[in-house]
Order: sequence, then structure tokens, then C-alpha cells
Amino acid sequence: MNAPIRRLAVVVAAMFAALLISTTYIQFFQADTLREMAGNRRTLLDQYGRDRGAILVDGTPIAESEPTDDDLRWIRTYSQGQLYAHVTGYYSFTYGAGLGLERSENALLSGSADSLFYRRLPDLVTGREPTGATLEITIDPRVQRAAAQALGDRRGAVVALDPRTGAILAMVSHPTYDPNTLSSHNLSAVQQSYETLNEDASRPLVNRAIAGDLYPPGSVFKLVVAAAALESNEFNPDSELPSPLRYTLPGTSTSIPNFGGSSCSGGETTSLFDSVRVSCNTSFAWLAGELGADQLNAQAEAFGFGQPLQVPLPVTPSRYPVDADDAQVGLTGIGQYDVRVTPLQVAMISASIANDGVLMQPHLVDTVRDKDLDPIDTTSAQELSTPISATTAQELTDMMIAVVDAGSGGAAALPGIQVAGKTGTAEFGTTGAAHAWFTGFAPADNPTIAVAVLVESATADWTGETGGVVAAPIARAVLEAGVNP
Repeated sequence: MNAPIRRLAVVVAAMFAALLISTTYIQFFQADTLREMAGNRRTLLDQYGRDRGAILVDGTPIAESEPTDDDLRWIRTYSQGQLYAHVTGYYSFTYGAGLGLERSENALLSGSADSLFYRRLPDLVTGREPTGATLEITIDPRVQRAAAQALGDRRGAVVALDPRTGAILAMVSHPTYDPNTLSSHNLSAVQQSYETLNEDASRPLVNRAIAGDLYPPGSVFKLVVAAAALESNEFNPDSELPSPLRYTLPGTSTSIPNFGGSSCSGGETTSLFDSVRVSCNTSFAWLAGELGADQLNAQAEAFGFGQPLQVPLPVTPSRYPVDADDAQVGLTGIGQYDVRVTPLQVAMISASIANDGVLMQPHLVDTVRDKDLDPIDTTSAQELSTPISATTAQELTDMMIAVVDAGSGGAAALPGIQVAGKTGTAEFGTTGAAHAWFTGFAPADNPTIAVAVLVESATADWTGETGGVVAAPIARAVLEAGVNP
């Protein structure tokens, strides 16, 4: 064989080898990725030929598949679409499994999950169409509806947890949307709805409770600072902290005032207990400087900051700025500078205080059932961390009770039921706008529900739009629904 023929043979062999390798890679390594692509119409047609599993709240379907007479055979329907939109997400022939449980639990709902393999074998033998698994979720419909109604037309979010188990009792984000407009078989109408939702400046597709932009927490972060102080064993509830009318940030000429420019006490110092009760900015800015960024970051991480979390919806990690200088650390003491949180994270802080210092893993799915409604998997309550001791938890609880009984959180009080809480008013940007916060739990002596409420600033002028005025009444409605079934 002469040299040109040998070279040609080598080239042909290399081309066959490349073809073999590429097809093997596509078939074995990229198969799952390609199959799950939203634009893969063969996959969508195959999945639309299946009875997709339902999503149940208290035994009632909030998402289910109904048979049709058209080529797609099934249509996904959402009986209370706007109320549960950010929990369910949507399932669309055009856009696939989008957002919420429809996306995160798509394998179970479509019936393609590995855990369903042995249950699919009879279908293969009998030729029966495969069906997806049914999800029973942890949402309490009374708490969910109370949260949605109380939040009303305001932009914001509400999250409620069972502090004993981590079960998510409510997850509301406003503005919301109707997933039925995206699951329709009128594909041109679906495309128009999707484009309208994506172009909406109010971002109705964003689940503000767990994702999207993080928020400055304002004074609700003082719970983390107070926890760090108590856990350090250098401070106790009676420790006196400096509380001037204005506190000058270290190394600067910038000073921060107390809310409304008022004094925190009749003297030059205020106890840690009363600093929480009246939400004293100057004492907490000083306290943050005494504790330092490392200690505050460690306490924040113990509460869940910086940790990736799936509930099973993906949660954007909250953050504490570890690279802050001394002046910036002072600002973090009042939940400002670059401290950023989700409402779920704030609810987790209250839930761990309510649960004697033990933080439970938040979860949204209670039980997975097969097509015959036999249980496949049940979520067990799991500890995520122990951010504080039981003693610290009780001391913080006493402070939070005082916030509601004799502080800024009075609008969250319930008749005959003791409520523990903390308000927050978080400035952001340069216009003076501020978000309103409230977090807390009830009953304070035997907590069964913890809540976080965020109300986004409506205007640049936040006068009167404080956490105690705006967010606390919403929390009251949610807590009342949770403790009075």
C-alpha cells in the first residue's frame, strides 16, 4: 500500500472513530439533557401522551391532567391557579415544565423518575399508558389563602413554616399569574401570554418568597445579631449597650440615627432586651462592631445563610458580606449595607428560635404516591442545623414577645394567644425607599407556625410604610389562620 492510500485510510479511520465517539456520547451521556430540553417536541409529545400526576393540597387537586379530544390528548389544569401559581409552576406544550413543582419534580409527575421504574413494569407488560406520580404537599389551604388575601395587591411575599417539622404551610408571592394561560392548547395564545408575563415590569413569574432578587432585611436581622451576642457568652439580656441618639460609624463622619430620631431609653445605655424591643439602631450598630464580621457571618451561616437549599424548589442563598470594613459591619448590625435575604430565610430564623434553637429542613412535598395512590415516599422531618442553644432561643423568644406586647409589633397581636415577633423597615437605593418586614411565631409558649412577611416599597417616600404598620397586620392574619384551624 503506497503512502497516499495509507494516509487516506488513516483519515477515513479517524472519521469513523470520531463518528462512533460522537454518537456514543450523544446517546449515552447527553441523552437525559437532550430529552429534557424544553424545545424537544418528541419528548413533549411523548409526555403529553401520559396522564401527568396531580398536585394535591389537603386532598384537593390544585394541578391535574384532564383528557381532551385533540392530538395532545391531555391538558394541564390549575383549579386555583393564581393562589398556587408559584408553588405549582406551569406545564406547557410550548415551554415544557416551567417553574415551581412542575419543573423541580418533573420526573415524578411525568412518570419518568427512576424511583417509579418497578411500578412501570406492569404497564410495559399490559401496554397500559404510563402515569405520573401524585404529590401531596405540605401547604395548609387556610394559611395560604389568608396570606394571599392579607397581602392583597401589594408586591411582596409571605412564607409560613411549621417550626417543629420544617413543613411549608404557605408560600405566596405577589404579583401572581394564572398558569392556565400557559397550559392552554391554543399555542399562539400561550406564546402571547408568556411574552406578556416576561415583559411585565412587576415580574409576576418571579417567586419572591425564595428566589429572584434578594432583599435587605433591615431590623429583622437584629435577631441574628442578638443571637450572636447571646451565644458569645459575653452578653445577656440585661447587658447594657450604648444607645446614643446618633452613632458615628467607625472611621467615618457618617452617623446613623434611631428610627424617628428618638431615644432608645431615658439614659445613655439600653439593655439588650430593650434594644430588641424598641429596635434600637444605635445600640445594634455598636454591638455589630463589637462582635465583628466573622462572628456575625458564622451566626448567619448557622441560620442557613450561604447554603444552597432545595425545598425541592431551588432557593437563592441569603448572604452576609464577610469583606465588610468596620463602618460597613456597623451597618450590617441593623440589616443594611449588603446583607441580603429571602423571606424563606427570615422565616427559618424565627422557626429555629420557636423550636428551641433547632432549625428543621424546610420542605414542600409531604408524600409521593403512585397511580393507585399507594405511598412511594414520605418526607420525614430532618434537622438542618442547631444555630442557637435552647437557652438563647428562650431569651430571644422573651424579647420577641415584648416586641409585640410593648414594642413596634403590636399590630400582630392576637387575642388570647401570645405572639412573638420582630418588625423591620429596610431602606434600599438612594431614594429613601424601604421594604416592610415582620417575622414571628405563635403561640409563643408552644409554637406551631412561624411566619415571615415582606412588603415591597410602594413609593420612594416610605413614611408610614414601616414593618409594624404594613407587614405586622398581614402576619397577624396568617398566624391566626395557623393557630385557629
